[in-house]
Amino acid sequence: MKKKGRILLTGATGFLGSNLLHKFLSEDFDVVILARKTSNFSRIQESLGMIQILHLEDLDYELVFKESRVDAVVHCATNYGRKIESSLSILEANLMLPLKLLQAGINNGLKYFVNTDTILDKRVNFYSLSKSQFKDWLKLYSEKMTCINVSLEHFYGPNDDKSKFTTWAINSLIHREAQMDLTLGYQKRDFIYIDDVCDAFVAIIKHAMLATVGFRSYELGTGDPISIRDFIGLIKTMTGNTETKLNFGVIPYRENEVFEYKTNLTEIKLLGWYPKVPLKDGLSMTIEFESRRI
Repeated sequence: MKKKGRILLTGATGFLGSNLLHKFLSEDFDVVILARKTSNFSRIQESLGMIQILHLEDLDYELVFKESRVDAVVHCATNYGRKIESSLSILEANLMLPLKLLQAGINNGLKYFVNTDTILDKRVNFYSLSKSQFKDWLKLYSEKMTCINVSLEHFYGPNDDKSKFTTWAINSLIHREAQMDLTLGYQKRDFIYIDDVCDAFVAIIKHAMLATVGFRSYELGTGDPISIRDFIGLIKTMTGNTETKLNFGVIPYRENEVFEYKTNLTEIKLLGWYPKVPLKDGLSMTIEFESRRI
């Protein structure tokens, strides 16, 4: 059976990237991944025999496209800056790496570039600033190829990093921590389950294969935001936790915090996509997984 196309995927060992890898393979795409030799491949262990792996340490960006005949790049590699990394290391992952791929791709006939972005305002931190800066570069390159920017709301699901907010909250409440220090929690966020995210990316790539050169932007969420206060309360109820004290207001809001952002799903729904997993169902599956991971 002929493959649908060859995708170069960055960040394939992370939460989003690993789920996209499994989804792309199930949709019969040929996948090449870009990873460091020191990466943890546990999330994609069962797929290693079905993909080509290119190591960042040895990479010749021009040869990637000349020899691998890649049709599309899906850039998921991200440095969130949660581990107190330097601003330069954040820029390397979120700006310089995709720029190198973009330039080499254009030099060698790459057709599509799909970037994962954030809804966060660029003033919030170095992470959001670097993502915003790359989006501007992507727009410049869109005169020569199909460039797609996907702005993601808070995606979550089983086997995410424990440093992520949703996973941290679930684990804290499963473990009956004595207390959780939080902001006042009145800011609203749109939590979308990972399976819905992966379905959206497939719809975007299939559409990109038929699209003309230019820039396209999609926002991705459920369209149904919930306050952090209510979100934490929901998880606490679902885990049957009556012991943990929720210290709302102990942590100050971030500077330039966005209190409510209504995700615009108009463009993504034109591709026939819509979210299928309700919040309670997604949280239930995530709580079940995290309970087994203890």
